[in-house]
Amino acid sequence: MRVNHNLIQGNVLEVLPTLGHFECGFLDPPDALGLKLNGYKEVPKKGYIDWLEQVLERTIARCDITWLSYNSKWDLAVKHWAYGYGQTFNDLEIKPFVWHFTFGQNCTTDCGPGHRPILRFRHKDAPLYPEHIKVPSWRQLNGDKRAAPGGRVPLDAWAFPRIVGNAKERRPWHPTQHPEGLIERVIRLSTREGDEVLDLFSGTGTVIRVCKRIDRSTTSVELNNFYCANIAEEHGLHRTPEASRTVWQD
Repeated sequence: MRVNHNLIQGNVLEVLPTLGHFECGFLDPPDALGLKLNGYKEVPKKGYIDWLEQVLERTIARCDITWLSYNSKWDLAVKHWAYGYGQTFNDLEIKPFVWHFTFGQNCTTDCGPGHRPILRFRHKDAPLYPEHIKVPSWRQLNGDKRAAPGGRVPLDAWAFPRIVGNAKERRPWHPTQHPEGLIERVIRLSTREGDEVLDLFSGTGTVIRVCKRIDRSTTSVELNNFYCANIAEEHGLHRTPEASRTVWQD
């Protein structure tokens, strides 16, 4: 089975209208925390939700299933918009998930965050593949003969360690990174081998790494030229001449 991996350097709002259809989209947008990402300023706090709404509306229109991972500081605002938006579409199901992690940042003035909210926007005719993400059940692990063979489908609170500085997965040239196990579960639940995955805000290229391993095609979008160059080098992607933008392909 031939799968393809394309990396586009550009602003997602400009690139999205030029793209086609995908079975799955994954978004890990900037958190608007005032970070400077290798010379690029993060999206400002003022107008952040309006900007994110535009990105989501354009992504949901192109993807059977869209996943959004975002900072918990925006949780109320994002969910307020999401459920209002969902009420205008009869075919759109919105389901909240939680990524619970250990090794959270130390906070001495209050309880620090130990989770990251995730929303799944699914058009109701889009298939899910829960059999692809089964995990060992408590009964299996404890020798209970009543355990269902093959494990169980995990609940909607997912525990994966945060990618700290000395983690094997860590790419030191980027300040933030999602664990590959989390991304793999998202993609396996939403797709079959050979399906097309849209990766917005590609960052360190985690979605590409996972999709290459499990045979899904990807189209990734990243604004930062430095990050694009590192992703392209890691995955052996070759720059192709295009008049309007910079594209790398395998």
